[in-house]
Amino acid sequence: MILTDINHNSLLFKNFREIVFMAKLNFGGVDENVVTREEFPLAKAQEILKDEVVAVIGYGVQGPGQALNQKDNGINVIVGQRQNSKSWDKAVADGFVPGKTLFTPEEAAEKGTIICYLLSDAAQIAMWPTIKKHLTKGKALYFSHGFGITYKEQTGIIPPDDVDVILVAPKGSGTSLRRLFVAGRGLNSSYAIFQDATGRAKDRTIALGIAVGSGYLFETDFKKEVYSDLTGERGTLMGAIQGIFEAQYNVLRKRGHTPSEAFNETVEELTQSLMPLVAENGMDWMYANCSTTAQRGALDWKNKFRDAVSPVMEELYESVATGKEAARSIATNSQPDYREKLEVELTELRNSEMWQAGKTVRSLRPENKK
Repeated sequence: MILTDINHNSLLFKNFREIVFMAKLNFGGVDENVVTREEFPLAKAQEILKDEVVAVIGYGVQGPGQALNQKDNGINVIVGQRQNSKSWDKAVADGFVPGKTLFTPEEAAEKGTIICYLLSDAAQIAMWPTIKKHLTKGKALYFSHGFGITYKEQTGIIPPDDVDVILVAPKGSGTSLRRLFVAGRGLNSSYAIFQDATGRAKDRTIALGIAVGSGYLFETDFKKEVYSDLTGERGTLMGAIQGIFEAQYNVLRKRGHTPSEAFNETVEELTQSLMPLVAENGMDWMYANCSTTAQRGALDWKNKFRDAVSPVMEELYESVATGKEAARSIATNSQPDYREKLEVELTELRNSEMWQAGKTVRSLRPENKK
């Protein structure tokens, strides 16, 4: 995005007395609606949410960051979490008080006017009958992932017609959302409205997006959110990047390079030096700040990698769009021994030579030797 791409158009939100300005971005002829904290300050979010009770159901991945950020932003937040669990203990340690701001999921859903459904996709399916009976007229059902609604034929998550169904999806982990918030920064989020039963769905959505600590909010819909999210997680965000790491590391080790050298050239330099430059000003700027030899090699080889990977990305997106990935996730993650099997796979990854080398390399960073 460059500054000259931005034009500001006003949009009057229903049931709100002031005009809220949204940035209208144009990329190659495609218009996008974006809301920033400058255009929609926290005070407006607090005004919209002042009579709401926001019940965060689940205190695992997204729950802590979103609940704590809203709490710190002055929103009336309660947490619903299963008792006698590590997540319940974490919520207590984070300042939520049993019987006052910390309840069982069913109790929290009953008390909440906005239900933030932040359980895992498999857990949402299991908990749905309990949550649905507390979705009375006028409440809002909030997601941070479009999975349950988009694949409703497989999940069985079909909300009643008289509640708002909305989404704010931070583009990162709950841990990152919290860390950036504490640092005075924000994590970009997408937002979507699936069902506006009250006429206040957009007000609620944008206000919640600001309250959870979004840097800015860009508009999408539930289907696009889950399609892009599942593709990204399996692609460049996690699956593809780990595969590329392994391929390069293994080639270097096979050709006689030490674990330290292989890891530094594969992961450490990327994450500690180059990606911060990309985050700062973009890939072109990072290229411009590397050696001419690196520039030439990157430009010569990028198209080879793009052309080699494109068929895999097409296959991946098709698998997401047809519901195959959803079916696989539901079937696997719903198994009673899923977590035990997952831990076996994660242990294998953790104990691989590459990531054991990484553990050692990280320990040698100056900031970790103080």
